[in-house]
Amino acid sequence: MALPMSASGFLKALRAEAVTVVEVGDWRHHNRSHKGPWGPVHGVMIHHTVTRGSAHTVELCRDGHADLPGPLCHGVITKDGTVHLVGYGRTNHAGFGDDEVLRAVIAEKRLPPDNEANTDGNRHFYGFECENLGDGEDPWPEAQLEAIVRVAAAVCRHHGWTQRSVIGHKEWQPGKVDPRGFTMAWLRDRIEERLKD
Repeated sequence: MALPMSASGFLKALRAEAVTVVEVGDWRHHNRSHKGPWGPVHGVMIHHTVTRGSAHTVELCRDGHADLPGPLCHGVITKDGTVHLVGYGRTNHAGFGDDEVLRAVIAEKRLPPDNEANTDGNRHFYGFECENLGDGEDPWPEAQLEAIVRVAAAVCRHHGWTQRSVIGHKEWQPGKVDPRGFTMAWLRDRIEERLKD
């Protein structure tokens, strides 16, 4: 069972991994924790935003929209590899997903297919939204991919997790397709290499 890092500890972990960070407003206290607990935490979830334009993407992920109030993640990873911190605590990024997937993440084992949505993921995962249209054609610049690897490694390193604690939204919630444009197996391999450093 892992308690979430403090906001200061989170920022320190990202910077120790040489992540370029921008702090957006009062991100440390911007959350949805009044809707339920955050923690224990068990992993990192990666998403794509289906948006274009860094400023618009960061604003949307910070503020949310009428159907889903923000923050929609902890950090937004823009095309240039910058990580914009928009919230900390419980955020609206994961929704309900598969309890068997969560058990596999906790055990750091191979993930089963996600075929039900019965477990609150907002409670148990750090979430990163990545600026991309998610159409399979919008490119993923190397700077952005490297930032994804580094933020995931930063969280895993702090908690003593392996790369198996990093999942895609598509591996958690039936019907989700994000992130699209690379495989999570490929990403986990890169995170594993990073964690060896």
